[in-house]
Amino acid sequence: MATGMRTGDTSNSPDSEEKNAQLQVSQPVDAGEHLRQPAKLPSYSQAAAAQRLADKPEPLERGATYEASQTRPHEPGWYTKRHLKRKNLRGTNARVAVTTRTSTRTMVSLGISIASVLLVAVIIFVTFQGFANAVNQKYQSRVTTLQDILPKDNLKLYDAQGDLIYQAQDQGIQTSLPLEKISPNLIHAEVAIEDQNFWKNDGYDIAGIVRAAIADLTAHGVVAGGSTITQQLVKNTIVGNHDNALRKLQEIILSPEVTHYYTKNQILDMYLNTVYYGNMVYGAEAGATRYFGLQDTPKATAAQQLDIAQAAVLAGIPSNPALRNPIAYPKNSIKRTLEVLQQMYVQHYITIQQKDAAAQEIQRPGFIKPTYPPQEQAATYVSYVMSELVNDTNAKLTDLSRSGLIVKTALNLKLQNYAQADAKTHIQQMAAHNMSNAAVVVIDQHTGALSAIVGNIDPNNPKYGSFNVATQGYRQPGSSFKPYVYATAFQQGVASPGSMVLDAPLTIPMCCGLPSYQPQNYSRTYGGMMTYRHALDNSLNIPAIKIEQAAGIDQSLQTAEKMMGISDGSTTKAANVFYGTPNISMVLGALSVRLIDNTEGYATFANGGVRVPYHAISLITNQNGKVVFQPNTHGKRVIDAAAAFMITSVLTDNSARYDEFGPCSSLYLYSNSTSQCYAGNPGKITPAAAKTGTSNSFVDNWTMGYTPSYTVGVWAGNNDNSQMINVTGVDGAGPIWHDVQMYLNQGRTNLHFVGAPSSVVKQNGDWVLKR
Repeated sequence: MATGMRTGDTSNSPDSEEKNAQLQVSQPVDAGEHLRQPAKLPSYSQAAAAQRLADKPEPLERGATYEASQTRPHEPGWYTKRHLKRKNLRGTNARVAVTTRTSTRTMVSLGISIASVLLVAVIIFVTFQGFANAVNQKYQSRVTTLQDILPKDNLKLYDAQGDLIYQAQDQGIQTSLPLEKISPNLIHAEVAIEDQNFWKNDGYDIAGIVRAAIADLTAHGVVAGGSTITQQLVKNTIVGNHDNALRKLQEIILSPEVTHYYTKNQILDMYLNTVYYGNMVYGAEAGATRYFGLQDTPKATAAQQLDIAQAAVLAGIPSNPALRNPIAYPKNSIKRTLEVLQQMYVQHYITIQQKDAAAQEIQRPGFIKPTYPPQEQAATYVSYVMSELVNDTNAKLTDLSRSGLIVKTALNLKLQNYAQADAKTHIQQMAAHNMSNAAVVVIDQHTGALSAIVGNIDPNNPKYGSFNVATQGYRQPGSSFKPYVYATAFQQGVASPGSMVLDAPLTIPMCCGLPSYQPQNYSRTYGGMMTYRHALDNSLNIPAIKIEQAAGIDQSLQTAEKMMGISDGSTTKAANVFYGTPNISMVLGALSVRLIDNTEGYATFANGGVRVPYHAISLITNQNGKVVFQPNTHGKRVIDAAAAFMITSVLTDNSARYDEFGPCSSLYLYSNSTSQCYAGNPGKITPAAAKTGTSNSFVDNWTMGYTPSYTVGVWAGNNDNSQMINVTGVDGAGPIWHDVQMYLNQGRTNLHFVGAPSSVVKQNGDWVLKR
């Protein structure tokens, strides 16, 4: 192949030129036309190249040589550079492709993530809204009535003078106060340590929750709660204190609702009166008393008297009452109190000087003064009050502890303590007569107020101390029942105090084959003809049987029932007052009766035949001062004034009972000594009507009676119903009755019973019904 010749390129060859010349000659040329020849194009032009596209190179001949150019088409290294460029281009393209694919995937992932987040957010929002709506629907009524559903104060009982005698402690002690009666120091301390944004937040504090969460994570445990005061109030009163996220979420949902319905002062009022301060005390008032011995005064409540140091101690307790109360854990309390003081200073509630002074105060000996509630007083009286409280309020006993009720009773505490001590002393003196117990009831006959109830001489006795003989024990009243029968006869006009009766052996035939009944006097002797006045004053049995026969057993029973509280007098209701079957021996005390009911009957005599229901409770109010209950103190006439007057006339006649009791018995209220009385100098005399009673076999011993002011009933005997030895009413129960009446009437002057009603006149020296 010749050098410089390209294979297949024949355009410039001799043969080619020759052929072209022949072609040109052979073609005719029209006259007048120019000779047309194909344009010759440069071989390097694109058009020439295009014309040659269809040319097929001639096959190479073996052994031939062709001309070829020896010039290099490219400079040295061009192909290497091109290779590297292409390699770099391929790498770049690959990287671009990877980047493109990665970016695409990233954008897709980001889009999916954003969409997922939005979807989750929507789901969470919808779920939260649904949950919030459910929570609001469930608790809305509790939010709007929050002040009504707050934990109530503990039950408190006061005597007639306003002194606290009992408070329920089994479910904690709480005394609610208006916010203005709580020290501002405590308000500032609580806000500073529990909820520094209280006055401006909506019931929850996101910043506080975050701070608490960080503190908990840092300490690897729960060291801060993040709950606002409003949230704590919601927890304590609405949703409960279960330690879980659901409860926390409920707090956050409900707290704005509470903030919407109540002012900040109202929320703080509710919180400070119910927050738990440890040691079974709730609220500022109870805490101030429990830890610092502060007591209410006419000028300020205990909670109003809290200084900065005391307030800081209390404010430090609620976050952990078990471990931060200053009695059991003083070091923990001091550490927490210093934190409270620091926050009060930082938030500008106190100055640095006040902070330092309070920090010194809390570490002084005696700063904490543990003060326990006073011991229960008048245990048997309180026991009866609780039973009466259940009846008056229709509440269960277990529901009364935190009922918020304030009960004013009719109790005269000094009288109660005196009667309790006097009964115990006398029973000890009568031990040789096998007398081991006594009970006392005192009633103001004008109002029905139970001024004292001694249920037994030893309320702390583990064997029988809880049994209240005065209100629970049914005992035979002996001759103390006779005045009811006599009053029936006097009212009917079948007899009068001056009527004559024969005290002689008596035999009463009985029906149905039963042996005849032959009653006996206590002395086993007979007095012959006498007045009913004399017979009743000396407690003779045979005249009593005769007047019962004249008056009628059923009629006499109805009189007793009405005087003791059965208003309609039906015998079917007698089981409420009496125990036993009414029969001819009823006048001698065969029916068992409670001391409190027998005392009410005598109080009806004392009140001229008008019965006023007895009551131990004078007033019940709730903790807001609203009256819940007042007893019925309106009397109802149950026997004629004439009958009541004649009974009083008989039972006050000390001279008429000389035969049985002598001139200076315990039924006679004289101020001087017994020896002076027998010497004819009894001293000041308090008018009193009295009657004794002794049951069969000396099991029960009674003295019942009244002055113009009070009615007193006394029972003496044994809890096991064993017989006493040689004891009469004037010896057993009489001295206690005498002492209590003398105590009640000391210092009283111008005492006298109401005069004779117009329905009676004197005839033959004694009173009779006017005809």
